[in-house]
Amino acid sequence: MILIADGGSTKADWILMDLLGKQQLKTRTEGLNPAVFSEKALHQRLETNAELAKVKNKVTEVYFYGAGCGTVKPTLVLKSIFEKYFKNAKVIVKEDTYAAAFAVTTEPGIVCILGTGSNSCYFDGEHVDVRIPSLGYILMDEASGNYFGKKLLRDYYYHKMPKEIAAKFEFEFELDADTIKRNLYKEANPNTYLANFAKFILKNERNAYFNKVLHKGIKEFFKNRILPINESKELPVHFVGSIAYFSQDIIRDVARYHMIKLGKFVQRPIDGLIEFHRNKLKLEEV
Repeated sequence: MILIADGGSTKADWILMDLLGKQQLKTRTEGLNPAVFSEKALHQRLETNAELAKVKNKVTEVYFYGAGCGTVKPTLVLKSIFEKYFKNAKVIVKEDTYAAAFAVTTEPGIVCILGTGSNSCYFDGEHVDVRIPSLGYILMDEASGNYFGKKLLRDYYYHKMPKEIAAKFEFEFELDADTIKRNLYKEANPNTYLANFAKFILKNERNAYFNKVLHKGIKEFFKNRILPINESKELPVHFVGSIAYFSQDIIRDVARYHMIKLGKFVQRPIDGLIEFHRNKLKLEEV
């Protein structure tokens, strides 16, 4: 049995396939970002999934593509946890940019992630090259869920948010200053907490204010994460993640301005990953 997972800070989607590529199980755990969560929390989030517990001894290969797996130390921590839990399995842990790349193309291109966090890479058709390492939600993550969450909170408190939108924002979220500060500075996973506010943009009807917020973030992402990659002048630029999927119109506007050729938009890379690994199984059979 082969277990494939696409994991972020908010959630991780898991697919179990047999050796013929037939799907046997689809499930979800909470996020498993080793750069954000403690080792104890990662263990707990994995072990609380009853469906994975039933099949863990049948799994022979684990392919986990995750946020926070771009550097050696957190990757090894997560790999060790999986090896202890899936005792009979070979475990491969790769950065989430690989999942994004495998989900959208088999050809060279630029692949971008706009989800809870954000990232970009050059993909040569086989290997991912992250030219600018991500330093996470405090310093980077332009146009991500947590970036837009911070923007909304700042605009609300600085009274820059239109009154009718602010009223809706107040109705939907707990905006007490002490609550916000506790979640940001004392509770676990502040990046996911911030990203929850970004859903406010995606679930409401688009208006001038939301367009302005989205345009600014996406322009910054292009400036810092796409244009510095020289190959972006010639190769298609693909986007993965919910923020990207629901902001395609603005991404197309910014890309047109910079004369960037766009490729695919995929909301959830797990579907493309399934096809990638099925094709891999077919090649191994030959």
